[in-house]
Amino acid sequence: MDNRINFEAIKMPGKNRNLFRITRFILLRIPGLLKFLAKFRSGRPRLLMIKTDAIGDYILFRNFIEIIARSEIYKGYEMDLLGNALWLDLALKHDGEFVNEFFFINPDDLYYSPIQTFKLGLKLFRENYHTVLQPAFSRTFLNDGLAGFTAAKNIIGFGGDTERIAARYKLKTDKLYTSLFMLPQNIVFEFDRSKFFIEQVLLQPVAIDGPFIAIENKKRNGVVIFPGAGVSKRRWEAEKFLALIKLILQHSKAPVSIAGSVGEMEIADYLMERLPAGSVNNLTGATTLNGLIELIGNAALIISNETSAIHIAAAVKTPSVCILGGGHFGRFAPYPFAFDDSPACVYEKMDCYNCNWNCIYPIQGNGTFPCITAISVGQVWNSVQLYL
Repeated sequence: MDNRINFEAIKMPGKNRNLFRITRFILLRIPGLLKFLAKFRSGRPRLLMIKTDAIGDYILFRNFIEIIARSEIYKGYEMDLLGNALWLDLALKHDGEFVNEFFFINPDDLYYSPIQTFKLGLKLFRENYHTVLQPAFSRTFLNDGLAGFTAAKNIIGFGGDTERIAARYKLKTDKLYTSLFMLPQNIVFEFDRSKFFIEQVLLQPVAIDGPFIAIENKKRNGVVIFPGAGVSKRRWEAEKFLALIKLILQHSKAPVSIAGSVGEMEIADYLMERLPAGSVNNLTGATTLNGLIELIGNAALIISNETSAIHIAAAVKTPSVCILGGGHFGRFAPYPFAFDDSPACVYEKMDCYNCNWNCIYPIQGNGTFPCITAISVGQVWNSVQLYL
């Protein structure tokens, strides 16, 4: 498919509270006017998918895009995707076949860029969508407002929670939807939540059991370690990663690499400075997202904090060990037992698990959450050595 790609909303100005107030007004007030204007136009067979979460969330969702595109209900529709610029490369390479037009944004920045938000919303309105799907259980104020901007005949989402949107805003944005699905309490894992949503939309069971990414030339060689994390407090301590790497080098001849984003150079440098010269290959900040997927797909073992690397490993069927905290325990990891190629999760259960990362304990500076510091090198090593 010859995709159209929109980048106009990626670069945003700095944060300012007054700018947020203007954006808030736009997202809450303009959709009502557009809904009235939409009464005077005829619909088109077009569908918009709104999915602006981080990389790991998209990995757990993206296989449903093909299912929607090939479904009896929407197979004649043009499908567009409003997504996060973080996973632009992945979407274009692996999902472009099913998407007509992409809109990539940095969602957090749009809250403080009312002009860009208004322009994007107006563009979505002009696309004249028949249906908008917003499958995230934890909805955001921005996504709700942009869904409302479309003034589509059908705007479908989850009833959801208030983890990522204030309750006072959610009461208002709930009204922007034509249908809100209530999630059964026994469905916790994020992939299963998406599957439930799609089955409700399509009115039929979906034959897919887990995330999958097709890669070429699987070599299955070496250990790749991701010592960083998007939030520093959710990162296992650097000195523990150092001790773990030394154990791997001592007991295995497998090549060892460190990988991660440019923002994780500091911890990578810490490790490299304390390891024997030439013993570990440092790939931190040196790969694209698609390159990272190939790297993980060709590895024999992945070791990581709870990051997108763990979900990529599951999708490319590479064994992995996940050092897991308790903030979202069960939602993103551990995977349910029914899943093949699930990560081996190492954790230290605490009574305060499932706190949504609102830790009840005092933490100094950028210190690590207690549920993660409680995990010892020995615990992780016991899991790692099973794969060496």
